[in-house]
Amino acid sequence: MTQYTPSGSSPTAVPDTKPKFSIISFLITFIFMFITWLVLSGNFSGLLLSLGGISSLIVAWFFHDLLFPDITRGHARIFIKFIAYIPWLLVEIIKANFHLLYLVFHPKMKDLIDPHLINFKTDLESDLAVTTLANAITLTPGTITVTTGVDGAYQVHAIDKSSADALPGTMLEKVADIYNETGED
Repeated sequence: MTQYTPSGSSPTAVPDTKPKFSIISFLITFIFMFITWLVLSGNFSGLLLSLGGISSLIVAWFFHDLLFPDITRGHARIFIKFIAYIPWLLVEIIKANFHLLYLVFHPKMKDLIDPHLINFKTDLESDLAVTTLANAITLTPGTITVTTGVDGAYQVHAIDKSSADALPGTMLEKVADIYNETGED
């Protein structure tokens, strides 16, 4: 795009700020919308399938850049690593559930439950990495992220010493690997 100055002097280039159309983000949004529509409707007649498909196409056309902005090779790699991270996180959540059940139903529960408020700092730089780690900690029973800062500082409440000792640990390493960040100081 070229912009001409009012005085008639030479034109100056103005960067194009209009978002580019990405067929990949459009297709991913369409598939996501159509699957969501199928799950929520539960009706598989021809007319309703075609209306759901048309509705999903319209939504994908107008909003693909909101759901999946700027999908590039780097983002695809992050997406694939994140999908691979989810099963590991689910296993950790299940293990933490059993640990919490052990604490709660143990006859010496009052001795075993020893709340800790721990602070640690990471080198995570992107907002998405910081948020992913904070949410993963909170999703794991027995730990809650109390605060997090843009500088990578976290304050976490843990129900007992073993839960506190495990932080940030492997969870930080996994999140740092997803986003290609170093993780710890």
